[in-house]
Amino acid sequence: MKIVIVGAGDVGTHLAKLLSNDDHDIVLLDDNEEKLKHIAAHIDLMTIAGVAHSISDQQEAGVAKADLFIAVTPSEERNLVACILAKDLGAAKTIARVDSSEYLKISNQDKFRELGVDELIYPENLAAKEICTSLKQVGSRQMLQFSGGKLVVNAIKVRDNASIVNKTLEEISKAHPCFRAVSINRNNETIIPRGKDVILPQDVVYFISTQGDMPSLFNVAGKNMFEVKNVMILGGSRIGLKTAKRLEERGNYNVKVIEMNKDRSIFAADFLEKSLIINADGRDVELLKEEGLETMDAFVAVTGNAETNILSCHLAKRLGVRRTVAEVENLDYIRLADEIGIGTLINKKLIAASYIYRFTMEAEVSIMKCLTACDADVLEFIAKPDSKVCRKKVRDINFPENATIGGIIRGNSGFIANGDTQIEVGDKVVVFALPNVLKKLEKFFR
Repeated sequence: MKIVIVGAGDVGTHLAKLLSNDDHDIVLLDDNEEKLKHIAAHIDLMTIAGVAHSISDQQEAGVAKADLFIAVTPSEERNLVACILAKDLGAAKTIARVDSSEYLKISNQDKFRELGVDELIYPENLAAKEICTSLKQVGSRQMLQFSGGKLVVNAIKVRDNASIVNKTLEEISKAHPCFRAVSINRNNETIIPRGKDVILPQDVVYFISTQGDMPSLFNVAGKNMFEVKNVMILGGSRIGLKTAKRLEERGNYNVKVIEMNKDRSIFAADFLEKSLIINADGRDVELLKEEGLETMDAFVAVTGNAETNILSCHLAKRLGVRRTVAEVENLDYIRLADEIGIGTLINKKLIAASYIYRFTMEAEVSIMKCLTACDADVLEFIAKPDSKVCRKKVRDINFPENATIGGIIRGNSGFIANGDTQIEVGDKVVVFALPNVLKKLEKFFR
């Protein structure tokens, strides 16, 4: 597949690196030549120094033959114009990064499609949504919902006293058939487990279940549930303000936002209706204590600086805050933050890559997520007529070793898959896989 990416920022660079591993023909266009030279030295792709919305530069990038055109520069307007031009030049599918929730309304998306912008992505909005979900589901480090919650995936750090510790998956499955472990992160290694694998204390395990079976899952994993009501947000960034706005709309949270920049604080006060805005340096420990950090149920650090976010969440943990969430954009810091028990980690690059990557696959993928706490990915495939997964039971289809089918959504029902499961045409199939087998999965579902 020929893919043109416009914008060599964090999202564009991470996406180019991810896609280059799949042998796509990648062209990266940006106006910063030094940045392009650095990227070209580390990633196998073609780089072109040029302007996103320049017709001649797009022509040089070969947009006319592009299967996918992705505009992820910092400028919303530039991305939209670039996609419109690319579509007119012949690009098959276009995706633009935007900064306005207004554009995401269904009626407005239809207008953009008419202009030539097929898909819109707002990473900060997706990140805020993930944060709010994590505050609602406090027993999980990451929660993913499929088909409106018919199947749910939870990343749980298993306590030493949990009843499932030191038991094989086969033993756990017999005792608790309502959920299944589909990925394990142990000592920074990701395992797609089989029946003989054992769950050990402190493993971060991804379990798939239905919504109604989640209380049972958290109970056997040794999790004590509690309600989040008082939330402190460090950073009035786009993610911070979108998170506060979503919490306001839910109506049952008391929210404080700490923002150092005065102008940003004034903007936040106008944008938010019920939250308390405090113009102060959130790195000041005594100030955080004065503002009641020790009485908070949850602390969310989204300053845009990974070090500040990690350290402030670590402080909040020490002071007794039970739920912490940190934005960590530096991928090298994610494992460090996970090791010291920060809790939920948010990364815009992974969120954006998850959203966009599914458009590069030949099989129909309705959802894809790059998991934060491990190196695995989770995808929701749609089984097509004559696809390989529909021909035999799950145990007989010779699925790749580093992939597993976690569950099936059929109509209005979701259920956990096992070896005897027979997938039918139209089923939504939730699959966990390591990145090196993603392309192998396509032949099973197309």
